[in-house]
Amino acid sequence: MPRKPRIHFDGAVYHVILRGNAGQDIFTGDADRSRFLLLLQQGVERYRCMVHAYCLMDNHVHLAIQVCDIPLSKLMQVVGFRYTQYMNCKFKRTGHLFQGRFKALLIDQDNYLLQLVRYIHLNPYRARMIQHPDQYSWSSHPVYTGELTIPWLTMDWVLEQLGTERKTAILNYITFINDGVNEGHDDLN
Repeated sequence: MPRKPRIHFDGAVYHVILRGNAGQDIFTGDADRSRFLLLLQQGVERYRCMVHAYCLMDNHVHLAIQVCDIPLSKLMQVVGFRYTQYMNCKFKRTGHLFQGRFKALLIDQDNYLLQLVRYIHLNPYRARMIQHPDQYSWSSHPVYTGELTIPWLTMDWVLEQLGTERKTAILNYITFINDGVNEGHDDLN
């Protein structure tokens, strides 16, 4: 039975999850994570989409992506294929890196994006990899707090929900994340 086509419309926002095949790690170190982010940046520029948040775990990736007129599958196929090529070349192997097709959940930006960004940024904390979200550098959390700059990451919509002045919005974002730490775990995927 053929797969159902993904829902696509200009401006659609998705929670995208890429998992390692059979639960295997898809990153072996910082160089791999840097390569994945470079490929994601190139895809964002080529396919004119917006990444609102990301988190690179050991064996999976979470992304909050908003598309334009080009379907999400174009971006994810190119990023997934090119990253798999990179890893296969690095380890002199062939075959799949990712567990089937990426998972993409269409979300309502107005009601869900803010919660999704928090969920994505708290993922390493909830996996007990770190004691606090500030300790994890492979998510977009440090960009939101102002510790890091990534020009291709889109933060405006999220920060505008948290304050009219950028400095206030960032402080409110930090409080929002800390509130999430104190609230416990919500399974949003």
